[in-house]
Amino acid sequence: MTLPSQMRGLLLVGDGYTKTPSAAALEAMEPYLEPGSIAVPEPGPTQALIKVSLASINPSDIAFIKGQYGQPRVKGRPAGFEGVGMVVATGDDPYAKSLAGKRVAFATGMSNWGAWADYAVAEAASCIPLIDTVRDEDGAAMIVNPLTALAMFDIVELEGEKAFIMTAGASQLCKLIIGLAKEAGFRPIVTVRRDEQIPLLKNLGAAHVLNEKAADFEAVLRETVKAEQPRIFLDAVTGPLASTIFNALPKRARWVVYGRLDAEPTVIREPGQLIFQHKRVEGFWLAEWMRQFRDRLGPAVLEAQKRFSDGRWSTDVTAVVPLDEAMARLPGELAKPNGKVFIRP
Repeated sequence: MTLPSQMRGLLLVGDGYTKTPSAAALEAMEPYLEPGSIAVPEPGPTQALIKVSLASINPSDIAFIKGQYGQPRVKGRPAGFEGVGMVVATGDDPYAKSLAGKRVAFATGMSNWGAWADYAVAEAASCIPLIDTVRDEDGAAMIVNPLTALAMFDIVELEGEKAFIMTAGASQLCKLIIGLAKEAGFRPIVTVRRDEQIPLLKNLGAAHVLNEKAADFEAVLRETVKAEQPRIFLDAVTGPLASTIFNALPKRARWVVYGRLDAEPTVIREPGQLIFQHKRVEGFWLAEWMRQFRDRLGPAVLEAQKRFSDGRWSTDVTAVVPLDEAMARLPGELAKPNGKVFIRP
């Protein structure tokens, strides 16, 4: 296959990290990205070059383009951590070569050549060959949310308590975890910001759905915690909401932080709880989990594909935005609730 010399992409304007943190919402594209043309990259020895069919947008992408993620930006490179496409060239590594011509879900975090472009580079180890029954929309969102859902539900199951609590309950990730919990007989307690999201999540299997904006939220939270005794708190938000929840949790509670959707300060109201109630705070990063638990990765990948293929899981789609329209449309589409936004080159 003859490859072009140039490709389109949404290119990073900033370099490294920012010194001025901002909120998690994408208020505009221009401060962080610009459309441009760039040379099609060559894959390294252990890498694959992928012709992108569809690229997803996750909260981690927004944090990254703003310089607020756990790895530095490279100015002039395409953004985008995750997508689906066909492998059109590889390095000489045997596993990389075995991917040639295959449709794969891929993650670009290790390569820093993002998916919001015509072509992307990913480490072969970060590519997942897809079975035919997995839709592109599910394949493009196969790694970040599904593997995180399976990994974090492992934490819940190992703790042994049937009830657990999650913020950002209407997110795609939380919906996947709610599905896992329902099958296993667990009782998720989730928070949302809109009343209209409550019946949707209860139908999926949430035991309790609390509106964090309600006047009686804190009182209802305490009643729910007293009744259910959740000890795992999976948190994508932080800020005052997470402070309130952690303060209400029982002894030996674990606050697992995996995102920061709220830029407000996060306060531990009663530090003595860490001493006398044995509460603790920890972080979760999928990239670290994938490195630490390599033996679980293969089974998790297979399980995710089976769930998408048989309909137990499905990616809710808000919009599929053509690459040429992304600068104008993405902030508005991302502001809509309940589904994922994709970029199609």
